[in-house]
Amino acid sequence: MKAGRGPVVKFTEASKPIPKIKASRVLAVLDFTLRVVAVLGTLASAVAMGTSRETLPFATRFIRFRARYKDLPTLTFFVMTNSIVCAYLVLSLPVSVVHMIWTAAVNSRIILIISDTVMMGLVTAGASAATAIVYLAHYGNPSTNWFAFCQQFNSFCGRISGSLIGSFIAITVLLLLIIMSSVAISRR
Repeated sequence: MKAGRGPVVKFTEASKPIPKIKASRVLAVLDFTLRVVAVLGTLASAVAMGTSRETLPFATRFIRFRARYKDLPTLTFFVMTNSIVCAYLVLSLPVSVVHMIWTAAVNSRIILIISDTVMMGLVTAGASAATAIVYLAHYGNPSTNWFAFCQQFNSFCGRISGSLIGSFIAITVLLLLIIMSSVAISRR
């Protein structure tokens, strides 16, 4: 060993550190994939809630009880927020593709973090409000004399309950996207 030099360390193929560019590209591909999952979740939620309706026949054919999502403004807000977030996510897909090609983009990632945070707040507000209404529909509130109408409108209630799943998936995915974009920026 010569003076002034430390020991020579040889890396095997398995122990080599992952290059920054390769890790950034993997994050970009994962970002694109998660955005597609969030698009599908918000789209499915908006469609499921927007098409939910049920009509119950009464003793005569002229008197009927019906339940539609439009009858409750909170559920209309839910459909609108999911539609807005879905449109945003579709519009953000090309930016995600740019990140796969050009991994050094920082300013567009910062814009996506801010936009993703706003959209996560919007879809969280819509999903939370709809969850409260769905809870009241299933269980009612005896102290305020609100009855649980899901005992009569089984199909309607099942559909609006199921539509919440896609929104909560989208909330989780948006949170992951925010964390991943922050990690990608911090690697710079």
